[in-house]
Amino acid sequence: MSITRFASSLAQCSTCATDLASPRSLGEMKVLVAMSGGVDSSVAAAELKAQGHDVVGVTMRLWGGESDTGCCSVSDVDDARRVAQQLGIDHLVFNFSDDFDAHVVEPYVDAHVQGLTPNPCIECNRHLKFDRLSERARQLGFDAVATGHHARLASDDSGKLRVHRGADQAKDQSYVVYMIDESELSYTMFPVGHLTKAEVRERAIELGLRTATKPDSQDVCFISKTGGRETFLGKRIPFRPAQVVTRDGHVAGSVQAVELVTIGQRRGIGIAGGQPKQYVVDVDTAAARIVIGDEEDLYCESQLVDRVTWAHRSDVERLSTTPDVLVQSTAHGSPHPALVRLRDGGTVEVQWVERQRRIAPGQSVVFYDLTNSYVLGGGIACAHSRS
Repeated sequence: MSITRFASSLAQCSTCATDLASPRSLGEMKVLVAMSGGVDSSVAAAELKAQGHDVVGVTMRLWGGESDTGCCSVSDVDDARRVAQQLGIDHLVFNFSDDFDAHVVEPYVDAHVQGLTPNPCIECNRHLKFDRLSERARQLGFDAVATGHHARLASDDSGKLRVHRGADQAKDQSYVVYMIDESELSYTMFPVGHLTKAEVRERAIELGLRTATKPDSQDVCFISKTGGRETFLGKRIPFRPAQVVTRDGHVAGSVQAVELVTIGQRRGIGIAGGQPKQYVVDVDTAAARIVIGDEEDLYCESQLVDRVTWAHRSDVERLSTTPDVLVQSTAHGSPHPALVRLRDGGTVEVQWVERQRRIAPGQSVVFYDLTNSYVLGGGIACAHSRS
């Protein structure tokens, strides 16, 4: 299928027209597309080229160590370059490895020392894709940065540009791009957000792109399949053994590395089998102690969230009068209704309408409007929660 015919098919897509109706997308733009070597970013570049934009692909070299997963391998860079050749666009490679180490890898390691459960892919989005890359794109005179995320940009009822959920509910990635605020929204594009994953692959096949049937990347790029998280962290920090105790203080077992344990974990917590299911309900790295309990003990009434960012500053004022939102705490989890209360210092307290399972400290907590359509903001779960 030629790019010309592909452009014609796009013109018939009413959903696409709705999502791209903002003034920033009218007329030809110079767009830098982050190409990871996967099918989504490949089709994102193809869509923009078909719409008549001046498109340049870029692949970020982030992790320079051992890698057999994720999106940082030499083969991924080669796939991105080959797709760019197929589309007839220029392809660049930016080396942001120092930024990646400073903002993603080092905080990932430090978080485990503190007993947190970090999400490095979200931090990569925050610091690399929607900060460092956008900064470089502006310096080079680009009008926008595009990625292959399954999310959409559209205006809400008041006309404010928002990150909306992607058309494919099973692949929606609005959760992992919650940190994009009003300073970046108008500079960002999600060309495949109106497509399902099946439609993305279909279009890639029609265009004969080499990434059309390439499997999705599911893993952290700097954690190898062969060594795993334990090997990666073991080379960088000393592991400390910890006691496993019940909520009433009874010693039930032990683990060799408190840094590898997270809230909600059931396996590998050093207790004998044949007993009622027990879950980790608290991790105290300073005291080298892990508290276990029944599944019911995992549930709580509230959750503190810090490092909060908002899509628009006015959203903070809105919560003083309408504090009820939907809150999602995992990438593909279900959102739950809650009251969001602002506290001193910018911290937010999420008060669940119905008690929910504890969120592992360090995980992202994302706020959606009550229609479950668009992102209001989000932050990082603190250790505190109220049972």
